[in-house]
Amino acid sequence: MKTLTLVALMTTSMTLSVQANADSTMDPYIESALVQVCKSAQSNDLSDMRSTIKSFRLNEKTVAQNVVCNGDNIINFAEDAGAYKTANHLQQRLGESEITDLAYVYAVTF
Repeated sequence: MKTLTLVALMTTSMTLSVQANADSTMDPYIESALVQVCKSAQSNDLSDMRSTIKSFRLNEKTVAQNVVCNGDNIINFAEDAGAYKTANHLQQRLGESEITDLAYVYAVTF
């Protein structure tokens, strides 16, 4: 029983140290870029956001799909801040997806 407890403590300790190392290894340039992109989305100034994204050589669609600000995706983050212009712009960059019922398409063609 003592061995099991010791192994559990060692595993927990190793997991916490790995997580701490993972959090502290973000490149300062990337962190700065993400912070600036989030701030520009929150500002509701469309030209500022677009120039910030462009200055870091990012794609607006990639930003809309992948950037997380304070735990929310960037679109929800902007909306929560009342920045509806930038939120709508990023939402438009996601494009529209279409769901096609393949069974229906197959039946109609025959």
